[in-house]
Amino acid sequence: MYYDRQKLEEIEDQSLAPYGMRSKNSKGREYGSSEPAYRTAFQRDRDRILHTTAFRRLEYKTQVFFNYEGDYFRTRLTHTLEVAQIGRTIARALGGNEDLTESICLAHDLGHPAFGHSGEVALNRLMRDQNGFDHNKQSVRIVTKLEERYPDFPGLDLTWEVREGMVKHESEYDVSDASDYDPDLRGNLETQIANISDELAYTAHDLDDGLRSGMITPSQLEGIALWEILAERYNWRGPILDDMTRHRMIRHLVGIEVSDAINTTELRLKESGADSPLALQKLPYNVIGHSEDMTRRNRELKDFLYSKLYRHPRVVRMAVKAERIIGDLFNAYLSEPAILPAHVQALSEKRGIERIICDYIAGMTDRYAVDEHRKLFDPFIKP
Repeated sequence: MYYDRQKLEEIEDQSLAPYGMRSKNSKGREYGSSEPAYRTAFQRDRDRILHTTAFRRLEYKTQVFFNYEGDYFRTRLTHTLEVAQIGRTIARALGGNEDLTESICLAHDLGHPAFGHSGEVALNRLMRDQNGFDHNKQSVRIVTKLEERYPDFPGLDLTWEVREGMVKHESEYDVSDASDYDPDLRGNLETQIANISDELAYTAHDLDDGLRSGMITPSQLEGIALWEILAERYNWRGPILDDMTRHRMIRHLVGIEVSDAINTTELRLKESGADSPLALQKLPYNVIGHSEDMTRRNRELKDFLYSKLYRHPRVVRMAVKAERIIGDLFNAYLSEPAILPAHVQALSEKRGIERIICDYIAGMTDRYAVDEHRKLFDPFIKP
């Protein structure tokens, strides 16, 4: 049986909750691309994102550990895929649109530069006189301007809803600026799901990588409520934490976090009375969230990770190196634009020299940025 787009849209109507976003009700695309016969609009958005250069480069961009520190640590790409998997699970359980959720999740970190948040801090400082740098805004720039894959328009011409979800992406470390996307409305259900999936993923998996690296030890976690729950669940008593037990613990941590978010949100949705996507967006609060107990436990774990992992001397030293590399590259390109690739130089009149340098550096992988720095500043390396 052939399921054309109309049939797929009918399935959405039957399976989604009243507040789930239907692809047939999309506000459409800026350039009015016609929709395919056998995919919904949001499914097409997902596919367009997957085929971008920016998405592929996430494989070699930092999450917490630099890419070359070991292939068992998470990169920006593996983080993105884990966020998308968690997002689909939550969306499915709550009657949200899985394809829209997945598209927002897959696109939410496209604008991250090399070296993770350290790279973002460096570029924002260097661009302070040019409206700064923010990876959320850069993600939207990529899908609306920078990716060149179609002869009739710049970017990917994604639907309004995916672009709105990217713009309204928020987490503890990211604050959105939605001035061009109905700023008085909250993110739709799918956007809110992407937001909590991002926080959930990086908290659980940074803990996993921290333990794997040895920068966090099980003994340091004693007394942390969530850790004590995991230790009791698997009857673990230190000091040695083997790989299999660690895998089981992290898997269980993700499971209880997701279950808590689903159960808490279900109650909030019932209490809200929201009977449409717009009604949900007009609420004075986000419906997606954790229970009070889980929120308190998450705060404790996040504070621990900040002090023991993100501020670990090894991470801080690499952050200092990263900021120096990006600063050196930026200033070298600015002082002598002729060393930039010709296709980058050609964009300077249209975008301004500082912004094209910023775009160029933001698109670099960790490895490329390090190699470029060596070519420019090591006299024994051929340019």
